Amino acid sequence: MELGWAEAIGLNTMRVFLHDLLWKQDAKGFSERLDTFLAIAAKHHIRPVLVLFDSVWDPNPKLGPQPPPRPGVHNSRWVQSPGAKALEDPNEVPRLEAYVKGVVGNFRRDERVLAWDLWNEPDNTNDGNYEDPKDKVERVLELLPRVFQWAREAGAEQPLTSGVWTGDWSPEKASRMAKIQLQESDVISFHSYDRAEIFEKRILSLQQYGRPLVCTEYMARGNGSTFEGSLPVAKKYNVAAINWGLLAGKTQTYLPWDSWTKPYTGREPAVWFHEIFRSDGKPYKEEEVALIKRLTGRPAK
Repeated sequence: MELGWAEAIGLNTMRVFLHDLLWKQDAKGFSERLDTFLAIAAKHHIRPVLVLFDSVWDPNPKLGPQPPPRPGVHNSRWVQSPGAKALEDPNEVPRLEAYVKGVVGNFRRDERVLAWDLWNEPDNTNDGNYEDPKDKVERVLELLPRVFQWAREAGAEQPLTSGVWTGDWSPEKASRMAKIQLQESDVISFHSYDRAEIFEKRILSLQQYGRPLVCTEYMARGNGSTFEGSLPVAKKYNVAAINWGLLAGKTQTYLPWDSWTKPYTGREPAVWFHEIFRSDGKPYKEEEVALIKRLTGRPAK
């Protein structure tokens, strides 16, 4: 149903986050479920970008039923992959390698997969919201080039990427992590929850690398990042754009980032942060959907 809503307004890709613990638990079942999802997505003409690892939010993932969302809090139950314990234990590296090579290897020639986003915001330390390992960034700096190597050894025919998301991305000023991401990525991807003029500057700064550009996260209304601001700029420079969020659901990312300290219990935010649709499929803003349809060439009705 949700993929049908996405197709109806012209969306043809989306990021889908995977998790290493699910592969550890049942590799065969993991691949079967992913194959089923890709088949459903293909019926809606959507080719996902599959994300293997993620440094954002809770560093203590566990298998089994997940706790319900914290009332009024943005993305309160999202978990990292790999978790802190796996990241800190060198003995876990062979398991992580098996996960990357297993997943990528099984779908390495699958045209239903648009690209592999190998690590989401790898040097994100979560601003103290969680207790990440003190040497987290150093550990990921060591591991990220190996993840790219593993994916290539698995024979991926789709492009590999890891999106830069903070700091200055010029060759002279980029962080150690950003340099790895930019050097290793076949397609340059980036995040920008910024106003249109800054979004454009981000694009111009990355054009010097001479590779296709994909914005894999944007659109946070309360932060000045909007469809009407960013999408015309992306179209102008032929940059693919994937907004965060589709519809209001368990992640509660229609709530602002400040809900972590001021939960929106019993009240709605003045402006939704992310998401296109309400939980029943009705657009949050009809004018946004009309813009997306126009820019993607979908019929107005």
